[in-house]
Amino acid sequence: MKAQTAADRIREHLKKQFLEPARLRGEITVRIVAGDIHKGLGLRNQVPNVCQVLRSRKFLNENRLVLEKFEGPPSGLGTTATFTYRLAADGATQPERESLFLRLRGIAKDTFASLGGGEEFIRGERERFYQREESR
Repeated sequence: MKAQTAADRIREHLKKQFLEPARLRGEITVRIVAGDIHKGLGLRNQVPNVCQVLRSRKFLNENRLVLEKFEGPPSGLGTTATFTYRLAADGATQPERESLFLRLRGIAKDTFASLGGGEEFIRGERERFYQREESR
């Protein structure tokens, strides 16, 4: 039998202590703070591991979650890192969220075309930037 990893232990704790109770209460979202998990499991120096588990595709897919919001340090690692998940209905997983993002593809196409294309816009911005630098 394969030994349980720290990540397995974290995922199991999250499922039993946060996700299953939230689903039983009929909640739509659940908010989890990395430091609470770290402390609750009595871990030492494992905050990056906790944060990694909280954003991992495996955790999201296994529990039918969609990561709605992340708040915390720019590194994404820390005891204050807060993850808000939407509890997806059966069959709905992260790829649904990705398809919403992909629909935004090309949204600024017409705007850039009116400016002469993306490359022309960037070239113009560079010229204006360097002209300001030279005039100082």
